[in-house]
Amino acid sequence: MDLAPAGDYRSSYREDMTIFPTRNSRLAMLLGLALLCTAPLFLGRYELGLLINIGTLGIAALGLNILVGFTGQISIGHAAFFGFGAFASAWLHERWHIPVALCIPLAGVMTALVGLVFGAPAGRLKGLYLAIATLAAQFILEDFFARAQWFTGGVAGRITEPFSLGGWVADREESYLYVVIAYVVVMYLAAANLMRTRDGRALIAVRDHYLSAEVMGINLAYYRTLSFGIASLYAGIGGALYAHYLLFVSVEAFNILFSIQFLGMVIIGGLGSVMGSLMGSAFMVILPEVVQAGADLLSGSAIDRALKLGASISFLREMAVGAAIILFLIFEPDGLARRWRLIKSYWKLYPYSH
Repeated sequence: MDLAPAGDYRSSYREDMTIFPTRNSRLAMLLGLALLCTAPLFLGRYELGLLINIGTLGIAALGLNILVGFTGQISIGHAAFFGFGAFASAWLHERWHIPVALCIPLAGVMTALVGLVFGAPAGRLKGLYLAIATLAAQFILEDFFARAQWFTGGVAGRITEPFSLGGWVADREESYLYVVIAYVVVMYLAAANLMRTRDGRALIAVRDHYLSAEVMGINLAYYRTLSFGIASLYAGIGGALYAHYLLFVSVEAFNILFSIQFLGMVIIGGLGSVMGSLMGSAFMVILPEVVQAGADLLSGSAIDRALKLGASISFLREMAVGAAIILFLIFEPDGLARRWRLIKSYWKLYPYSH
């Protein structure tokens, strides 16, 4: 009688690096996509808006994770590149009348070129010096947004057009969700495959031990600069999707606090984890809504009168995000991705999971 193998046997490097190693993981992925595609049937516009925000921010957060988590570089200016992608897509459509469907990837390419400009000197820096360089990029781009009225609309902002493809216009949450899902799938599969290539392994080698990587012949400046370009590409595409969802972008939205939120996403989700980027984005989008719902439940109660929650709810939302980052750094520094792996391992070995 033929018996099924009792272990997880991988006889080649290709099998070890596969994205979906088991049949159940592939089925779970397909089931998740099917549920997302049917979400407009049972979710309201508010919930669909949250899913869209998770997707757009998740794409940008993945770019930052490639830079910070996989390459070991730090960036405190990611929101500025996110904003550049948003303004670039709107400008391309208004100035050159390019279809929105093409403006989004073109905006990503434009943002990648800007990221390479800032990444060239930053590729030779590390530590505190690199953090200061990326902080300078944040303020330089913010100043550019405020002064370049031809590009951003200045303080008045810029109105964007909805996504359209042929005669189909995605001007509502129910339709735009499918656009975001398509981009999330493509960008996340691209990042997962990148980490399986020679360049992806070189990025990880630069992170783990840059001296050993240099001895092996890896060009540190090239790969550090490349990681900035890739991170900016993802930020630009995420920002363009964000702009064509809101149908308006303003200069004030892409400040340093937004960059800190992106760092929080990759820390909470898990540094060096592709799926963790999306998990961290979901956590950061949903957490303020949970805080708001809790404050609404306590509205009018003795606790509300004592703490004055209604008057300080905006501060509570920001405090919750900061507290979450600190708690994850202390108790779960590897983020939600590690916790998810532990949960899967527990049930895979159950009832002998100890």
